[in-house]
Amino acid sequence: MEVASLAITHKKATLKEIETAWHGDLKDLIDTILSYPNIYECAILMTCNRVEVYVVGYNTEITLKKIASRMHVSERIVDYYKNSKCVEHLFRVASGLESMIVGEDQILGQVKEFYKLCKKYGGVGKILDLVFSKAIHVGVKVRKMTNINKGSVSIGSAAVELAEKKFGSLKGLKILIIGAGEMARLVAKNLSSKDCEIHIANRTLKNAEKLAKDVGGYAHPLEDLISLIDKCDIIISATSAKGYIIHKNDLTNVKGRKLFIDIAMPRDIDPEVSELHELYTIDDLREISEENLKKRIEEAKKAEKIIKAEVEHFEKMLKDLKANSAISAMYLRAEYIKKDEVLELYNKLSAKYNIDEKVLPILEEFASSLIKKFLRLPTVRLREAARNGKDHILNAVEYVFGGDDFVSCSKDEKIEERELERARSRE
Repeated sequence: MEVASLAITHKKATLKEIETAWHGDLKDLIDTILSYPNIYECAILMTCNRVEVYVVGYNTEITLKKIASRMHVSERIVDYYKNSKCVEHLFRVASGLESMIVGEDQILGQVKEFYKLCKKYGGVGKILDLVFSKAIHVGVKVRKMTNINKGSVSIGSAAVELAEKKFGSLKGLKILIIGAGEMARLVAKNLSSKDCEIHIANRTLKNAEKLAKDVGGYAHPLEDLISLIDKCDIIISATSAKGYIIHKNDLTNVKGRKLFIDIAMPRDIDPEVSELHELYTIDDLREISEENLKKRIEEAKKAEKIIKAEVEHFEKMLKDLKANSAISAMYLRAEYIKKDEVLELYNKLSAKYNIDEKVLPILEEFASSLIKKFLRLPTVRLREAARNGKDHILNAVEYVFGGDDFVSCSKDEKIEERELERARSRE
């Protein structure tokens, strides 16, 4: 039995290629993957930066390549992982080490969400349940034991961090975001948890209204810009304008000293504004982001050690699970036969010696003891095989004893019994 995955991520694929890789809804994809006879479990993880498929089964690499082909993606952008490498990859994903922004927190919530959904849709069995539960545990542990998620590393979040440092707290402050594009949205999302009053001004009012609704703010037309600056404490500008939209002369009647943060490329705010108010540009924020990223990379080294130890621990758990599966198959098969044989023996004894049902527990106990003693050595050997990575032995035992195709004495078995009797008579 193998645990394996295919991963299409930002490391090799473009955003468009990642979007193209996702077809249909989650349940349909899970059902399609489980339709392969050698695949027993399946889980999917999909974010804006990755599409990953996790499976449990046999000959997984061949099947995963077929799945990638059905997704119409180039082999160039696909990574494949198996067993310990697969587990390690998921642990790294949950810990934020595989994210575009190292240590970001959002991915852990996404792993939890897709784990629950895949379990709901019947894709997650006992092995992936263990794998994903452990990955979530590792993701939480890494964030508790390191500072990998501390400090803003994107320009948008760095702008909010800078404003917070300048004022101590943003609670109750009025903050104006100029623009409603991707960068403005990132700033607004970061501000939405700061208990401040968010105002959004944009040339297209409809876009400002949409963003304001998403973050609980207020939308305004760009024509009201100067009056908005007058009543706000912090102004963060992130438009796609080709020239300055705020000049020094526009602010002559603005009361009080304001904090301006310009994260537009090219710049939105004339540098001369710094003569009247505090002004920071994208270059200042880039320094903050790069410094924070360096700190996160140092923390990532600590996370690597935690993940390595957790993978080793999990491998032992997985080996025990594999051993238990093979051992269970042996004992289930023995128990299945025992019931029929005990009942048949009782019927024979009852007919010949007229005994009652009181003897049944004695026969059951004898048969159970015989099975336990007979299978003790195979049980020990199977656990040794699991610890030593001899999966072929475990797979063979599961094949021989497993499945639902328990059959009664067949024609071939009767021939074998006759031959055995003849051999005994010749001795």
